[in-house]
Amino acid sequence: MTLKPVKLTTFKRPLIIAHRGYRTKYPENTLASFSAALDIGVKMIELDVMLTRDRKMVVIHDATLERTTDGHGQVNSYTLKELKELDAGTWFHPRFVGERLLELEEVLDLVRGRTLLNIEIKSKAYEAHHPPDAIEKQVVELVRQKNALTSVLISSFEWEVLENIASIEDAPAIALISKYPAERDNVKLCIRLKAFSWHPNCRELKYDQVKIMRKEGIRVFPYNVESPGEYQRMINMDVDGVITSDPAMVPGLGSEMSS
Repeated sequence: MTLKPVKLTTFKRPLIIAHRGYRTKYPENTLASFSAALDIGVKMIELDVMLTRDRKMVVIHDATLERTTDGHGQVNSYTLKELKELDAGTWFHPRFVGERLLELEEVLDLVRGRTLLNIEIKSKAYEAHHPPDAIEKQVVELVRQKNALTSVLISSFEWEVLENIASIEDAPAIALISKYPAERDNVKLCIRLKAFSWHPNCRELKYDQVKIMRKEGIRVFPYNVESPGEYQRMINMDVDGVITSDPAMVPGLGSEMSS
């Protein structure tokens, strides 16, 4: 049975975004983590992408391998085939032995018709010389091939990545991530890029900043929301949703997307 694609424009507030999947209880950015997030009913999954030596898109947060795999060195020093041989689960707990790094395509296939996807392009994957197969171009092309343009959000700290995506015709929605929400240029940049949303660090976020973004039609999804208290503080600020590593702490995950 073909599932009807979920749409980014019809999400129900607050949108709960699983940061690298269900990261508090499963090894981040793995099939186990993403599947667990789907099982508890999250409406969006966030992940990170880097390029391999043979310029394939692999789902991993760090530019290096040591923290989340049994490998060593730079991600872009290895081919996808070599990276697929690494263990990406045992570092978290022995019961996850055999978890592997995923290609972006595998995750798009997993979530298709089930939830929204937030693809973060890491700043270290940005290439200032703009090659024809730059990561942002590859991401957009793959999303288009998978007929997922309306259910994917592409985010980055690197504004030039977002600018490149914004220049592509019929590209997915984009989002700016900010470490320091108080910076004045964030609003101007989001407006110029026609960003769908802004992703600030919740620990720096102020209510006035949320109001300004909302007035401009830009949704606000703060990250680092890792406790019920932080979640409630964000909801009190009238944010549109939260990015959390522990989605199970949030009540009402079973509610449906608005039609």
